[in-house]
Amino acid sequence: MKDSKTYEHISPELVGNKQRVLVSELAGQSNILSKAQEMGLNIHADSMKSRSVIDRIKELEHQGYQFEGADASLELLLRDAYGDSTEVFTVDSVKIMVEKTAGAVVTEAIVKITVGGEQVYTVAEGNGPVNALDNALRKALEPFYPGISDIHLTDYKVRVLDEKDTTAAKVRVLIESTDFKDTWSTVGVSSNVIAASWEALVDSIRYALLGMAKNDTIKAMNRETLGLVNH
Repeated sequence: MKDSKTYEHISPELVGNKQRVLVSELAGQSNILSKAQEMGLNIHADSMKSRSVIDRIKELEHQGYQFEGADASLELLLRDAYGDSTEVFTVDSVKIMVEKTAGAVVTEAIVKITVGGEQVYTVAEGNGPVNALDNALRKALEPFYPGISDIHLTDYKVRVLDEKDTTAAKVRVLIESTDFKDTWSTVGVSSNVIAASWEALVDSIRYALLGMAKNDTIKAMNRETLGLVNH
């Protein structure tokens, strides 16, 4: 951070890139502080809190999580840790049903969530369980956040973490999403591929909605300021 020329042979901006501070199980307190400050978190170099966050990241990475390629999940983790997150929705229950008929396989997801104190219950079909879950979650949230229709999944990767457990192995799911302005990635880990996918999917939607909520707040503040000026 003091002199990037000691390890960068060329300025990243010259080739369309930018410098990134990676946070992993090998990260120290300075990495966490730098990442948190980059997000605008007011942390006041709280060493005890930073130590706690580092320990949590190490614990998660030991379980199979990988945050170098999942910046959005990392940001949510840091915001939750430093008390700078908003609960845009909570998941009450999720159910998936797969029916194999003579002609096709039908997948249906039932999602029950709470948004702003209101409980919403939705059912949706999809091309597989993850797509059905995605459709049901969007269907539940769209009346509250119409902008969610602009969010699209662009990549979905599943990696088996321990092959010796065969079909019972723990997997890591990485989801990449975009709103055609920004792109972000989230991660989920579980021995159940649907649970890992759901975790990454919820993080992706939550990250996007936090950005929308923040933009709405800024717009409201701007309107209020303009109103005061006009008055």
